[in-house]
Amino acid sequence: MPTPEAVARENIDAALQSAGWHVQDFARLNLTAGLGVAVREFPLAPGHGKADYVLYVAGKLAGVIEAKKEGTRLTGIEVQSEKYARGVPPLYPAHSVPLPFLYESTGVETQFTNRLDPDPRSRRLFHFHKPETLAEWLDPEQNPPPLLPLENGKPAPRSLLPSTLRLRLRQMPDVEPKGLWPAQLKAVRNLEASLYDGKPRALIQMATGSGKTFTAVSSIYRLIKFGGARRVLFLVDRANLGRQTLKEFQQYVTPDDGRKFHELYNVQHLTSNKLDPVAKVCIATIQRVYAMLSGKELKEEDEEISAFTRLTDLSTQPHPVSYNPSIPVEFFDFLWTDEAHRSIYNLWRQVLEYFDASLIGLTATPSKQTLGFFHQNLVMEYGHEAAVGHGVNVPFDVYRIRTRITESGSKVEAGLFVDKRDRESRAVRWQKLDEDLTYSANQLDRDVVAEDQLRTVIRTFKDRLFTEIFPGRKEVPKTLIFAKDDSHADDIVRVVREEFGKGNAFCEKITYRTGTARIVTKKKGPGGKEVEEVSYKSTGIKPEDLLSSFRNSYHPRIAVTVDMVATGTDIKPLEIVMFMRTVKSRNFFEQMKGRGVRVISPSDLQSVTPDAPAKTHFILVDCVGMCESDFVDTRPLEKQPAVAFDKLLQVVAAGGTDRAVISSLASRLARMNQRLGKPEKERLARLAQGKSLEELVGGLVEALDPDRHVEEARVANKLLTGEEPTAAQVAKAAEAVIRAAVAPLAANPDLRNELAFIKRGFEQTLDTVSVDTVLGAGFDAAATEKARGLVQSFEQYIEEHKDELTAIQVLYAQPYAKRLTFTDIKALAEDIKAPPRTWTPEALWRAYETLDKSKVRGAGGQRLLTDIVSLVRFALHKDRQLVPFTDQVEERFQNWLAQQENRGRKFSEEQRQWLALIKDHVAASFRIERDDFEDVPFNQKGGLGRVHQVFAGKLDELLEELNEVLVA
Repeated sequence: MPTPEAVARENIDAALQSAGWHVQDFARLNLTAGLGVAVREFPLAPGHGKADYVLYVAGKLAGVIEAKKEGTRLTGIEVQSEKYARGVPPLYPAHSVPLPFLYESTGVETQFTNRLDPDPRSRRLFHFHKPETLAEWLDPEQNPPPLLPLENGKPAPRSLLPSTLRLRLRQMPDVEPKGLWPAQLKAVRNLEASLYDGKPRALIQMATGSGKTFTAVSSIYRLIKFGGARRVLFLVDRANLGRQTLKEFQQYVTPDDGRKFHELYNVQHLTSNKLDPVAKVCIATIQRVYAMLSGKELKEEDEEISAFTRLTDLSTQPHPVSYNPSIPVEFFDFLWTDEAHRSIYNLWRQVLEYFDASLIGLTATPSKQTLGFFHQNLVMEYGHEAAVGHGVNVPFDVYRIRTRITESGSKVEAGLFVDKRDRESRAVRWQKLDEDLTYSANQLDRDVVAEDQLRTVIRTFKDRLFTEIFPGRKEVPKTLIFAKDDSHADDIVRVVREEFGKGNAFCEKITYRTGTARIVTKKKGPGGKEVEEVSYKSTGIKPEDLLSSFRNSYHPRIAVTVDMVATGTDIKPLEIVMFMRTVKSRNFFEQMKGRGVRVISPSDLQSVTPDAPAKTHFILVDCVGMCESDFVDTRPLEKQPAVAFDKLLQVVAAGGTDRAVISSLASRLARMNQRLGKPEKERLARLAQGKSLEELVGGLVEALDPDRHVEEARVANKLLTGEEPTAAQVAKAAEAVIRAAVAPLAANPDLRNELAFIKRGFEQTLDTVSVDTVLGAGFDAAATEKARGLVQSFEQYIEEHKDELTAIQVLYAQPYAKRLTFTDIKALAEDIKAPPRTWTPEALWRAYETLDKSKVRGAGGQRLLTDIVSLVRFALHKDRQLVPFTDQVEERFQNWLAQQENRGRKFSEEQRQWLALIKDHVAASFRIERDDFEDVPFNQKGGLGRVHQVFAGKLDELLEELNEVLVA
């Protein structure tokens, strides 16, 4: 039986050969065999012993490998490798001495040190590098030596050797701030500081809508241009995010060159298993890369659904990935992973750790698991509140709708007739209840559909929409409703259409089961007017196709989904996010909520919602108590009995043997068996070659028995009585037993499909008897307290700064008009917006509105800087109502015009046009001066010269009067 050391050497030999090395004994040395030759038991200079392996690249010594038996801890072995690296015999050709490339390996675990790096540090590798890679690293033409100061009048020794990626990362020029928001600039600089320190992983947390992808593209451009990165892999978890990312690269204009990114560097979006060898950036789904590493094909449609949605948390062991010589571990220098908060690492960790690359994660909502995976190296933290303060996100308020049945369920008495509906076919039949039907809130819309509960929630939303949620509006804002499942979504769509009295186009379902997509694009029509062009698509539908109308067109006003648009989807006109389902994951909730935070220009918003003045905030309508729930950061299967049944079947079909998965599947099948009738059981038995569902479940349960695993290990290894199998032998036996037990399912897609069909087809009870009542509807208490705290802080701020800021000093006094300037107002606005306050006029306005609507006018509009005057005066209790400054100026202007006419002063039509322009300028800028007439819009009507003529030389007198009257 070979020794552990011999087994390790065999594994190392095989790994080297798969990477393209020619493995030889020293006695049979032949350096002409190929570019890379690995020589075993190589004698070194006296005092240095024998190296387990030396590596020749292009006929010269380049590195060593120190081999150890499996289980040896490699940390600390670096000293031994270092000794061998310095022991090059005299006259032996070497690229440099000490040798630059040092490996330590057990055949299972390998680590590597590049001595050409600054502060050389060992790092773990999935596999050995190819000899071609080491040759490239040693080529001074491809890696020009660094320019270093002379030492004692001679070149520094390091300046004679090729540079490395990690060395170049320490010589990057400062970031060009052009085109970057402050948060983006900070993120790029912080990341480069982390890379300077040689940290292998970094996490960037930036709020939804704050430009994470743009930040990544900006950084990647610098890593390629200045860092000399050969290739970058950008991972997403579904195809539509890959397409969005590709657009970001294509639209990115480089700050120093002025050309677009893709004009300088090739960018590939992988839709097949063929890598472009000259592409600098490769965008791919994680499931695509896994398929490539596994040598499997992947259909394009399989990338449209998130890897997270398909298989997350259903296995405690990673999918096995083996070395693929066509995609060596060093193929990419940097690996960026988008939506890094997703709990995918248990499943896909080897995909991320396969490459010898720096890992950089992007997320809006990091979990504890995410932070742990990235070694707690959070290089950028930019949350929603900071993004709101910088105008990158809009804030939100919570509007709570509570009903009796939503919170407590209901009871239907025996003897009454109820409808029974098949989930899949939607066929309905009547049935008389033999006993009382009592159901809980958790059963709503899954086992029981309470018609009046749905209707009460939707009707309350409709009734309060234009009076409380968005007062004064007439058009239903773009609204996204999250449903529990596809059947629930169908019910919501029907009730919404009925309660609002609208047609099919008003409310639509957007889920992965939607059959046809209406695609709306906008283009210039006759006369330059923008028109909508509508087309329809029924095959190859992508998520962005389904969202096209909702994003770009007037209809639909309300979209209902389950989770298809929960993450990574850009719907800027969205103003209401409505929860009619619960989720337990904090990250998932934050991502769903994040659909509403994106900013949009007033004109773009009005193109789909004509009466919306501006998107200043969005409303989260909570119908299920989401904002009062206790969330968890991860959701392991053992604590999640409601994991989709088809996901468990997917794992089994994919060869999964994880015990938690099999246990949950057995439990689910046992419960199903209790609900099946004789025809269903017989149909399943026929598909299972005569095995009943009970027998299948029994086999699964028996296969999970630890005692059976031990016994099978004894038999398989022919152990004598009293001998105990090793842990590895038991694990191998357990996998074989479980694999045999799941074989009837894993090898029978027809049986799996029938089980999934039956599960979906279970009936729901339609409760048309119970009458629901509203327990409460309004902005939640937390929103009111938040508003009160903001108002109190603002008024306290004014009191504390009344002697420091000119604008507050002036507004404290009367009269103030002659001394207050727009510059003073702007200084005040900048001060309240600066951290730690990050207040905006919109947020302050809504806070006052939340506390007392009767005293606030102009709700929902976009605020001008001059509105700060109204806010301060209201906070000082100088005005009884909070009225937009433009409205005040308009009222004063109309009163002034009336006074002039009463005095017999008449104005011509042209004079009135000029007066209206002057009034608008004062409303926006607080004052008007002669110089202002040289700017738009005055210069378009003749400017200062023309206005002098129109008012017959009395312009200065008029301006002085209006400056005083309009801002009094």
